[in-house]
Amino acid sequence: MTDSAIHTSGLTKNYGSVTALADLNLDVQRGEIFGFLGPNGAGKSTTIRTLLDQIRPTAGTATVLGLDSHADSLAIRRRIGYVPGDLALYPNLTGAETIRYFARLRGGVDHVFIDELAGRLQADLSKKVKEYSTGNRQKIGLIQAFMHRPELLILDEPNAGLDPLMQQEFLKLLAEARDAGSTVFLSSHTLSEVERIADRVGIIRDGQLVVVERIDDLKRKAVRRLDFEFARPVAPDVFSGVSGLRDVAVDGVHAHVSYEGPVTELLRAASTHEVVNLTSREADLEEIFLTYYRKDGPVSGEAAPGQKESVHVR
Repeated sequence: MTDSAIHTSGLTKNYGSVTALADLNLDVQRGEIFGFLGPNGAGKSTTIRTLLDQIRPTAGTATVLGLDSHADSLAIRRRIGYVPGDLALYPNLTGAETIRYFARLRGGVDHVFIDELAGRLQADLSKKVKEYSTGNRQKIGLIQAFMHRPELLILDEPNAGLDPLMQQEFLKLLAEARDAGSTVFLSSHTLSEVERIADRVGIIRDGQLVVVERIDDLKRKAVRRLDFEFARPVAPDVFSGVSGLRDVAVDGVHAHVSYEGPVTELLRAASTHEVVNLTSREADLEEIFLTYYRKDGPVSGEAAPGQKESVHVR
């Protein structure tokens, strides 16, 4: 598929009797930021390593930028930027020496742009790698991934160790790359890391792709939580009859509510009493899974794209 930055068909990886990746059918469009979400051990890194020909699939095929992931692996690597989930650097090289090493491997890059990236990420390139914190090592990984302005960025848990300010700058870099026509494949186990920037997300669990959604659609279907504090104790049935409720716990002046869908009806019920405090909590990844895949399958009653209806959350 020439319009796809990444395309897989039936991609499967077995380690003996253990299936790490099962019949993955995935299509990442050129020019989008695609969030690849799943808990640790779900198959995210296995997918990436297979795409980059670091490991070979048991079955299925994959193309990256229209090229075969195995036969054209060298040509693919020239055109991508990559940050692995287990980033390893030479400990006795300084940050600057590390970047120069990667730049030479690529045949030379724009050093003005390298300096710009280092400044934006507040990366001190004068120290040896072994003296860096996890976050500062990650900055080196990000610089080498972005420095040649690649067509495709493949980033495996790239936020590791970055403080909140640097995470904001990282998101700006992703948006700028997309605006310049690049594609971003962003792997994470945390929804909050990708929901502010991704165009679409795919959720993988136990090696199976359970859903691909636009981020706005995913958030609308997610289970959310509200914590109410009332001026006076309220009855346990204060939210009785409100549609979309998943769970309600009332304890005197406090009520903890999990719900799906619009919040209007819920707030209307609460406003019949004096509310002194209201706190919203983001849905975690497990709640997103449960929204789509309960024991009887997806909420919508339809299979996720590229999957059969027999997929279940365990």
